[in-house]
Amino acid sequence: MWYEILPAAGIICAAMTFPSVFNYYFHKFIYSGNPYRRGISPVFNKDLYLRDTRLSNNPYIMQGLDKIPDEDGKDSTSRPKRPVS
Repeated sequence: MWYEILPAAGIICAAMTFPSVFNYYFHKFIYSGNPYRRGISPVFNKDLYLRDTRLSNNPYIMQGLDKIPDEDGKDSTSRPKRPVS
């Protein structure tokens, strides 16, 4: 009868679900509580990862240009006026 397929279907569903659930908790344990990794394969993405880590101590919180401190300590909007020629 049709119900004879239920045990096999249950085993297949469990076998397909177990790796994704296991990997979530395994990565959460290995990567300091964050189950997801950030892609750093291109050099530009690695630079952004290191920038976010430096600015916010958390690479998963992205910061913009307003969080980067100016080198001279002045506000970036107050620029000296150019002399008119």
